[in-house]
Amino acid sequence: MRGLFLARVALVVPLLILLSAVAGGQERNSESQPPQELRIPNRPSAPLFRGKGGKQRPELHYDPSTHVVTLKLLVQDPNGYFIPNIRRENFAVYENGVRQQNATVEVEQAPVSLALLMEFGGRTPGLNRDLGQEVSRAGQQLLDELGRDDKIAVWKYSDKLEKLSDFSQGHDDLVTTFLTMGNPPLSDADLFDAIVNLLPQLRPVAGRKAMVLVSSGIDSFSKAKFEDVIKIAQGADAPIYALSLAPALRQLMESQSHTVPKVQIDWSTAEKQIEQIAAASGGRTYAPENTIDLTPIYDDMLENLKIRYVIMYRSSTNADPTLPRTVRVELVNPKTGGPLKIVDSSGREITARVIAQDKYVPGMASQQ
Repeated sequence: MRGLFLARVALVVPLLILLSAVAGGQERNSESQPPQELRIPNRPSAPLFRGKGGKQRPELHYDPSTHVVTLKLLVQDPNGYFIPNIRRENFAVYENGVRQQNATVEVEQAPVSLALLMEFGGRTPGLNRDLGQEVSRAGQQLLDELGRDDKIAVWKYSDKLEKLSDFSQGHDDLVTTFLTMGNPPLSDADLFDAIVNLLPQLRPVAGRKAMVLVSSGIDSFSKAKFEDVIKIAQGADAPIYALSLAPALRQLMESQSHTVPKVQIDWSTAEKQIEQIAAASGGRTYAPENTIDLTPIYDDMLENLKIRYVIMYRSSTNADPTLPRTVRVELVNPKTGGPLKIVDSSGREITARVIAQDKYVPGMASQQ
C-alpha cells in the first residue's frame, strides 16, 4: 500500500506543478494583456470653469540630429478634466498619415511659475474693504496649493501696477504679504493697463508658467482698450487663469445696500470681458460665489496647467524638412484597433478629447 501511495504522489506532484505553471502563465498573460476599456474615477458632472476653456498652447519639439519628436498633450473629458491612467499601447500616433512605431509615453507633472495679479483699488470704501478681504484670502489659499518646486510672484493693481514680490520670495514672506495687505485706497481700477504691462514681463520666465488674475473684471480708466488686451493675450506665452470676484462682490454689495450708497456697476460686461481675456490666452475663468474655499478651483487650475502626457517617437518622414508635417493622436484598443472605450466607475461611457499640436515644421520646431 505504501508503494502504491508513493506512486500516486509521484504522478500527482508533477501534475500539480504543471497546472500551477499553466495557471501562473495565464495570470501573467492576463496581467500583460491591455484592458479592453479604461475605467476612471468619477468626476464632477459639470466643469468648474465658466464658458469654454481657451485653446492650449502647442508643445512640440523636433530634434534634427535624431529626428525624435517630443509631443506634449492633454486628454480631457467633456468637462475639461484630465483623464488619467492611459497606457502607452492605447496611443496611436500618425505623422503625415503614417503610424509611428516605438512611441514612448510618460506622464509629466511640471513645476510652474505663477504671476498672481490682484485687483487692489475700487470706487467706494465699502467695496474696497470687501475687495481687500477677498483678494487676501484668495492669495493665501493659492499659496497653500502650490508644490515645493512651484514659484509665485505677486502684483497688485489699482490706478497703477505694483510688484509685491518676485519668484525668489519665500513662503513665510508671502504669507506676511497677504496678511498685511489691508484695505485698498480709493482709486481707479485699471485692469486692462495692468494686464498689458504685466504679460510681457513673463516672457523671460522659463518653463511652464501662467498668470492668475484675481479681479472683479471692472476697468475704470485704462489707456489700453479691451481689444488691446485680447490681442496681447492671444500672443502671450502664459495663459491667464482668472478668478472672477464679480459674483462675490455683487452679493456683498447687495447685502449692504441699506448701509452703503448704491453704486452702478455693469457686472455683466465685467464678467464677460474677463472670461474673453482668459479664453484668448488659453486659460480658464472661474466665478465662485465666495472665496471661503477655493481648493477645488485651484486644483482644477493647476491640473490643467501642470499635467501632460508626453509622447516621443522617431519620425519616419523623409520629406523636405522645410515643409509642414501633420500629426494625429488617437486613443485605441490595441487588440481590436478600434477606439478605446473609457468609462467612469459606474460604467457610464466618457468621450475623450485629445488636445495636441496637429502640425509642425521641423526647422521651426527644433528652435522651440
